[in-house]
Amino acid sequence: MTNPFIILPIVFHMAAAMVLLFFWFHVKIQKILSMVFSCIGLAISSWLFILNWQDGIQVTQAGNWSAPFGITFAADTLGTTLGLLASISLLAVSIFSTVSMRAERLKFGFFPVLHFLIMGLQGAFLTADIFNLYVWFEVVIISSFVLLTLGGKKAQLEGALKYVSLNLLASTFFLIGIAFIYGLTGTLNMADLAIKMPAIENQGLVNMTAGIFLVAFGIKSAIFPMYFWLPASYHTPPAAISAIFAGLLTKVGVYALFRMFTLLFVGDNFMSITLSGLAILTIIAGGLGAIRQQHLGKIFGYLIICHIGFLIAGIGIGSELAITGAVFYLIHDIVVKTNLFIISGFIGKLTGSQLISEQGGIYAKYPLLALLMAVPLFSLVGIPPLSGFWAKIYLVQSSFEKQEYFIAFAIILGSFLTLWVIAKVWTESFWKDQPSTIRNGKDWKSFSFQEKLGILTPIIFLSVCSLYIGLDAENIASVANRIAVDLLNPAEYIDGILSIKK
Repeated sequence: MTNPFIILPIVFHMAAAMVLLFFWFHVKIQKILSMVFSCIGLAISSWLFILNWQDGIQVTQAGNWSAPFGITFAADTLGTTLGLLASISLLAVSIFSTVSMRAERLKFGFFPVLHFLIMGLQGAFLTADIFNLYVWFEVVIISSFVLLTLGGKKAQLEGALKYVSLNLLASTFFLIGIAFIYGLTGTLNMADLAIKMPAIENQGLVNMTAGIFLVAFGIKSAIFPMYFWLPASYHTPPAAISAIFAGLLTKVGVYALFRMFTLLFVGDNFMSITLSGLAILTIIAGGLGAIRQQHLGKIFGYLIICHIGFLIAGIGIGSELAITGAVFYLIHDIVVKTNLFIISGFIGKLTGSQLISEQGGIYAKYPLLALLMAVPLFSLVGIPPLSGFWAKIYLVQSSFEKQEYFIAFAIILGSFLTLWVIAKVWTESFWKDQPSTIRNGKDWKSFSFQEKLGILTPIIFLSVCSLYIGLDAENIASVANRIAVDLLNPAEYIDGILSIKK
């Protein structure tokens, strides 16, 4: 169905960023406007999700050129779901930023760049053209690099350098892959590619192109062995920036892998085995890495890597149940990881340190706050009936159905490693007595009412979202299953794009 308004999430966040630029010297106005724009952005994303859910895929052709020659945007269930989740994360981070970010960082354009970042993510989720996917990735990289370096501390610059170097390498591989695929087919439209790719005689060259894309998106997703930039980068910026990165940036790479390996590179047994092997190694490397860490940001950073492995495992197994489980886990993971990094920033303010060995006494001193923070922590572990539980059940069940016993073992092992790590964090930061050497912490009573509101609102908002995902899992499973069916049977996606004429 033709609908030019599906690009509204992109246009809106671009307009929001430009409006915020006009208030460069008025940080207080930026704070208010960013929260208002985030609420409107969430409403737009919700509208687009409901529209797609009720009427199916929505398509528009930019530049008045019919597919496959023009620039196509398509709003399917996967793209609109991720767009909605990006808007949820943005709203939480916008609120948290108003009380957690220092004024000297905010006056260098934090809020405009944040909305440019979300514009890039919305563009990546809605484009149906592989070159424009690359362009939106670059918008995301540039925006995230600016956010990483705001403040200009040495640790931030080092983390940003690793981040941007690896992402530029990934972009190079991405461009090489695009050149190969255009040379083989003469098109860059994803729907047109899905038709032409199986007809290419030299399938060896197709498989090599698939390998190039796997490297490109593997770096962006932080899968084994291309993950080391993530824990070196995500702990350096303020918690609000780490939260939006943790929730969304690696997921855009996973989104591209979902698209590529269910639409373009389908049915190759070697690639499925490769994805499964990488998933197992990613789970183990991330889990073991998290155990070794003491810095809260690095612990959560390695857990991001571990859980990216769960998502890649779903793609590697490739069955409807496995994709359903992976998409379910993706929905849960975006919400929980955003919340965890907000909480890590909050804990840092309370205790004056990000090292768990220097924290303690939170449960004794603030039992209600501790229970609130327990929701995302134990959702991450997947304790029933919290949100992570159902997705793992789907993934393990699909592993046994496909006789992928090593993947099943890795998912179970990854869950135990996550439990171990979260138990360690809970014991050190919450249950243990507060160390006598504690310094620079801030008592909760000394927070102003505005600060309390700005910290608790996003944590409660995201915790309620997590509880909804876990307690009303049937609805989330329904969305995840529809995405899985659409990905494995892309006829509607292809017809929806190629049948629309100008």
